[in-house]
Amino acid sequence: MGQHQAKAHLAECRHHSRIAMDTFFLSHGAVTLSVDETIPARAFYKSWLPAAVAGKQAPGAILVVSAHWDTAATPTVNVVHGTNDTIYDFHGFPEAMYKLKYPAPGAPDVAERTKKLLEDAGFGPVSEDHGRGLDHGAWVPLMLMYPAADIPVCQLSVQSDRDGTYHYNLGKALAPLRDEGVLVIGTGTATHNLSKMGPHDAPVPRWASEFDTWLKDSLLDGRYEDVKQYEEKAPYAKVAHPTPDHFYPLHVALGAAGDESRVELIHHSWTNASISYASFRFTAKN
Repeated sequence: MGQHQAKAHLAECRHHSRIAMDTFFLSHGAVTLSVDETIPARAFYKSWLPAAVAGKQAPGAILVVSAHWDTAATPTVNVVHGTNDTIYDFHGFPEAMYKLKYPAPGAPDVAERTKKLLEDAGFGPVSEDHGRGLDHGAWVPLMLMYPAADIPVCQLSVQSDRDGTYHYNLGKALAPLRDEGVLVIGTGTATHNLSKMGPHDAPVPRWASEFDTWLKDSLLDGRYEDVKQYEEKAPYAKVAHPTPDHFYPLHVALGAAGDESRVELIHHSWTNASISYASFRFTAKN
């Protein structure tokens, strides 16, 4: 899909969209998800289109908030005219992984719209990056979900020196995108402590299990204030997330669905003993 076709598709989606799109937090886990057929979550991602997880109508564009783009000072959007580059932001993996490509068109109009919404809500100044493509937190799940790479994609960064409430409110500012045919996705990992990974067949350690269960129960019970303040409320919070970058995309996606959204656990599996692939759908209240 060329840039002009992409814009026309987005405009058509905006014109015909009557139901606001759901938002999603997707645990992308290990980068080897891109090639390893034994990772249970891979089948979930490949079922995305056949199962119409995000709806029967393809989104006009996708906005990804990835754990792998962290800008300390201010939010940043990537404004790409043409095709997104595929960023290989990982080291020491099989050579075949560095040959994978996800040549999705950029979504510069959505990036500019995102910037305006955030600045109007007081999150400015929002920076623009015109040279950055898609990091593996975006392209690895997307290559399985939308393998044709024909839907325009842009990214928004997280700020790991801020807190969960900040990112939730940032997401709230993006809520209008749901009515404009834009699929808002946060990608991170429900539990993310690389120093405590184990063999695939090892039992899930208590710290990971308890944090994962707390997260699921808190979301399904609507305890969003607790989720915003997870470092104080959750068991083993600092063990599950020594740094918050892989968790804040969840807050953005949750905020974009609104205060009274409904939550659904749409996938759950484990790898490396302690890496949870818990993934959630957030549906706005009608």
